[in-house]
Amino acid sequence: MEIGPKIKELRVKMGLTQEELADRAELSKGFISQVERDLTSPSIATLTDILQCLGTSLKDFFDDSVEEQIVFQKADFFEKKDCELKNRVEWIIPNAQKNEMEPILLTLEPGGTTYPDNPHEGEEFGYVMQGSVTIHLGKRTYKAKKGEAFYYKPDQTHYLASASGAVIVWVSTPPSF
Repeated sequence: MEIGPKIKELRVKMGLTQEELADRAELSKGFISQVERDLTSPSIATLTDILQCLGTSLKDFFDDSVEEQIVFQKADFFEKKDCELKNRVEWIIPNAQKNEMEPILLTLEPGGTTYPDNPHEGEEFGYVMQGSVTIHLGKRTYKAKKGEAFYYKPDQTHYLASASGAVIVWVSTPPSF
């Protein structure tokens, strides 16, 4: 593994010159220069000192794991359209099934519904962004319109319907879509 360019990147990010890093780590500027060009390799103790001066640790320095994506754009969404039920589900956090909750954007066309879902453990939350919906929980129904939210434990058969169409941000745990 080439560590030199990575050390240089950290040094530049911190706004340090080679001489400033060398002074902090009690090394020579020439040694830092050679390390950054991979002409020499520091001992573990020396590398630990350099990294400490750069505000990191051996563990973090050698961690090659890909940083988890935090912000998602429309291009990242996954969409499924169901013409029979007149709805469209957009997974606004891709691969959310691996998480404890699964946020989606649900669009119900006029007369659209979701599949009836059997009772299960977890929680479901929705925020109506456009239109209105009827929430069917067992034998009871509830109305929610634009700007309103709903939350329930899905311990009985449940589904959503909309006579006029609706757009809902829906979060369920555990993931069920």
